Amino acid sequence: MTFQNLGLSEDTLKAVEDSGYTEPTPIQEQAIPVVLTGRDVLGCAQTGTGKTAGFTLPMIDMLATGRARARMPRSLILEPTRELAAQVSESFERYGKYHRLTTALLIGGESFSDQEKALGRGVDVLIATPGRLIDLFERGRILLSDVKVLVIDEADRMLDMGFIPDIERIVGLLPRKRQTLFFSATMPPEIRKLADGFLTEPKEIAVAPPASPAETVDQQLALVHGDDKRAALREILRAETIENGLIFCNRKRDVDILVKSLTKHGFEASALHGDMPQFRRTDTLERFRSGELRLLVASDVAARGLDIPRVSHVFNFDVPIHAEDYVHRIGRTGRAGRPGTAITIAQPDDAFHTHKIEKLIGRDVPRRDLETIEGADWDDKPKRRRRNGKSASTETEPVPRERPRRWSAAPAGQERRRRTAAPPAEAHRPDTAFGEHIPAFLLRPGGEARSA
Repeated sequence: MTFQNLGLSEDTLKAVEDSGYTEPTPIQEQAIPVVLTGRDVLGCAQTGTGKTAGFTLPMIDMLATGRARARMPRSLILEPTRELAAQVSESFERYGKYHRLTTALLIGGESFSDQEKALGRGVDVLIATPGRLIDLFERGRILLSDVKVLVIDEADRMLDMGFIPDIERIVGLLPRKRQTLFFSATMPPEIRKLADGFLTEPKEIAVAPPASPAETVDQQLALVHGDDKRAALREILRAETIENGLIFCNRKRDVDILVKSLTKHGFEASALHGDMPQFRRTDTLERFRSGELRLLVASDVAARGLDIPRVSHVFNFDVPIHAEDYVHRIGRTGRAGRPGTAITIAQPDDAFHTHKIEKLIGRDVPRRDLETIEGADWDDKPKRRRRNGKSASTETEPVPRERPRRWSAAPAGQERRRRTAAPPAEAHRPDTAFGEHIPAFLLRPGGEARSA
């Protein structure tokens, strides 16, 4: 199967050939002919399978005829992150260079005035993050009544980031008669329900098992004590032959802390997370793509937002809380059939989340022993941490907490009064630092003082 068999125009095929591609990926092979017919699509494909070209290529041909009016885009693509939106914009520029399509990128961190000017000139393809799109709509700078094609990309990531209410609002502003393309790396019940509400008799396409890592990725797990995580990472970085590597942390504040630690020990590393200004994020990504920057420490904002073909290593400094995020993180390496290495550093408290990951991918992650760091161990039964810091087995039912009674139900005609308990016996009076008097709010209904 080649791109010539998919029904694309000569100009689009020429642009694909200029980009160096000759054979479509499975998602492209199945999605492109369906999109060209105007039918809705429900696509489930893991990261790195080429689904972006699966909708950009046919959209270029579909929008080749016609003309956009000011502030009324002809198509809309919704992305969860600025990086993903920017990459889709680059795809349209690359594959649509022989067409006269206009595009606009609406993302946070950029000038409102520049985006408003682009909309005023008329836009064939509008790529946006939900928040910025709603901001411009509320300012009266954009009308969505002429959208013919809607693409919702990375829908499960939208769910994780809390964008679903915004997506529902945006879809409510679009014409009922439209073509909708819905893509997600996983298909949990919430996403399936959302798709059912947006799509009309869609063609379902699934080209890989949801949340399955690429076979070309060598996965490893180093189990150490919590105080040794940074030392373990430094030992692994020195032992591996790294062309460039991504290091993931769960929290944004830990990204900056880890970068300072690595820099202190002689490693060249930079940070990437959502609190950075957009110009800094763009500059950091460009340095990483060009090879100028060897190590990039990132939060999950980059887990699905990077399209860099040759990432040799991915390091999970923190075990991801959601098992699906593990697959998205390590999907940054081993792309397009290339080999890659993914190394996760875990501590005994991470047993619960690690077992969830291994259950999701259907196999155990091979353990890696370190030379200078003493290894740790955990129980076979997965445990998770409660809010009070104590561990509890997931097999045990939680003990229900008694709900305190605040007010008594007074009979009709009588005034409500607060229920109070009789003071405890003198021998059982605790030391409460209130002298002889114990306030009623410290007393339980049974007469025993509340514990401090």
